[in-house]
Amino acid sequence: MMKKGLAAVIGAISAANGLLMLIAGQEWFSSTPGVADTGPYNPHFVADVGAAYLIAGLALLARALRPQWWPAAVAGALFFVAHALIHVAGILGGHSHHAAFETALVILPAALSLFAAFPSAREKRHA
Repeated sequence: MMKKGLAAVIGAISAANGLLMLIAGQEWFSSTPGVADTGPYNPHFVADVGAAYLIAGLALLARALRPQWWPAAVAGALFFVAHALIHVAGILGGHSHHAAFETALVILPAALSLFAAFPSAREKRHA
C-alpha cells in the first residue's frame, strides 16, 4: 500500500509539473530555481521535458491505480533516474548553485519513484 501511495503522490506532482511546463513554460522556466542558470529560455526544450514529465507521472499514477501496470511505472521512473543522474553529475562537477533544491526535488523523487514503481511482495501475491 505504501508503494501505491508513493507512486500516486510522485505521479500526480510530476504530471502537474509536466502540464505546467507545457501550458506555461516561460513562467515555469522563470520561477523554478536554477533553471534560468542553464541558459536562455527554449520553449521547444521546455515542452519536450514537460511531455516526458507528464508521461512519466501518468505512468506512476497508472501503477497506483492498477498495480499490474507496474512496468509502465518502471519506464517512467527510469526517465526520472536518468534525469537525476544528470543533476548528480552537475553537482559533483561543481556546476550547481542549487544542490539542495536539486537533491530534494529531482534526485530524491527519482529514487523514490523507482522504489515505488516495482510491486511489493504483497501485491505480487495478490496478482
